[in-house]
Amino acid sequence: METTELQQEIKSIHEKLDFLTEQLKQQQQYQREMKELKDDLGLISKDIFNAAVVELEDVAPYFDTADIVHLMKRLLRNVRNLNKMMGYMESAQDLFADLQPLGKQVFDEIMETMNELDKKGYFEFFTEGAKILDTIVTSFSVEDVRHLRENITTIILTIKNLTQPEMLSSVDNALSFFSKMDIDIDHDISMMELFRKMREPEVKKGMAFMLEFVKSMAQNGKQMNAIQNKED
Repeated sequence: METTELQQEIKSIHEKLDFLTEQLKQQQQYQREMKELKDDLGLISKDIFNAAVVELEDVAPYFDTADIVHLMKRLLRNVRNLNKMMGYMESAQDLFADLQPLGKQVFDEIMETMNELDKKGYFEFFTEGAKILDTIVTSFSVEDVRHLRENITTIILTIKNLTQPEMLSSVDNALSFFSKMDIDIDHDISMMELFRKMREPEVKKGMAFMLEFVKSMAQNGKQMNAIQNKED
């Protein structure tokens, strides 16, 4: 009986020794792995440090450790501001997402309007207008434009007078008269005959009209010159 108990105790001791041996092996393997990891990390850290030294060598004169510490402090002091800024960015992103369909609709409407203008010939009209402007620029010198500027008042007043109802009516009557006038002189007229014609009432009225017309033109010319001199 005692022999059996002794054998069981020895067996139990062997099992415990086997367990301890296995645990020791695992511990040794873990230590080896940690040592290998430590060595690898040491090599990697050394390479990173050397690379950082080489890369930061160009900017080393522009900052030191105090600058980095100051930057870190500023970042920590402005954490709330950074969070607010990120919140604003998220809100702006949401707003952009909401406005994107509206922007597409506006773009479609603009394209439709441009298409309608193209069909009506607006773009061709503007193209020809640009060609007209180019022709004017290339056909006139700076001196011509200066003269135009100096006489623009006279030109505008002339156009204004020509567009008055009385003047338009007179021009229309004159054009109608010249279009209907049929004068055919088939013989020589002597001076005596001219003098006799000048005694006729119609001829006198015509000559008086011509004299008044020339007189009015001269007076208007003086007024235009006076206005231009005042502007200069």
